[in-house]
Amino acid sequence: MVSSPHEALHRIFQEDPALFVRAVKSIGITFDAPVSAGPLSTDLTENRPLERRVDTLLRLDTEDGAGFLLAVESQSAPDPKKPASWAYYASYLHAKYRLPPVLLVVCADRRTAAWASQHVDIGPPQWPSLTVRPLVLGPDSLPVIRSSEEAARDIPLTVLSAALRRRDPDAGAILKALGTALKDLSADDEKTASKFAVYMEQGLGTTPAANLWRQIMAADLSFFQSETAQNLREEGREKGRSEGRQEGREEGREEGREEGRVAGRAEDILLLLRNRGIQVSEDERACILSCGDLEVLGAWFTRAITAASAAELFVDAEGEPES
Repeated sequence: MVSSPHEALHRIFQEDPALFVRAVKSIGITFDAPVSAGPLSTDLTENRPLERRVDTLLRLDTEDGAGFLLAVESQSAPDPKKPASWAYYASYLHAKYRLPPVLLVVCADRRTAAWASQHVDIGPPQWPSLTVRPLVLGPDSLPVIRSSEEAARDIPLTVLSAALRRRDPDAGAILKALGTALKDLSADDEKTASKFAVYMEQGLGTTPAANLWRQIMAADLSFFQSETAQNLREEGREKGRSEGRQEGREEGREEGREEGRVAGRAEDILLLLRNRGIQVSEDERACILSCGDLEVLGAWFTRAITAASAAELFVDAEGEPES
């Protein structure tokens, strides 16, 4: 699961490798669409104590059989040491896989994008032996997608466009279009809709656009199971309870808060199990959702972090079923 804007900007290419071809077309670079793609190890470490890792590495195979390697780097700020690392990546990948490497640098900052776009010669000025020339996608590289219809046609590209423009006034229009497209998609493919909603959430970081995204998604969170969504649902419960508080229902207020915490913790457990690939039967799901004891749910959540099966949630430290 993505956990930062840095990860969102490169891992979205893992979800849709062909996004690379569509994205760089916006800056006038044409690649054949891949007919297949597969992830490769991102570990570029040599047999000596020097570790080098590219953010995302994919092999893309085209219809004409001329495959290539795509190395994606998410860059948040200029770094004078990076061109040397990028040159190493390209040389190492070419030597190891005998395929032409393409370095794509993704930047959600115009200053960083301008810096990354510079060609860097390595070698003496009279005869550089190597030139580092990455493809760069920045805030001005992709179109502003304003309609939900256009967003629905290419959701990964819309997510990337919004993430790169997260500090721009245009971000709101893209997010609104994306929100509608994801809600429509959730009716047919809940898992995919939730996945790209999470990518969007993380891709926005702590920018003001992230708050707007939370407001947009708060309108309908039936498919969205991220931590943000759970927080929004809790905020919604609190808002409803505040109306009760205005009427002086102190006891109901506290009871409502407790119900919200219980429901949120149960959803946390199910989300954690799902993200770990743990299958949950209908009976086990019902048991988790029907539990009203916050302390018990807390114990189950702790076990869910390492449990090999959902059944392990319901046994004590000695392996005996809990009563």
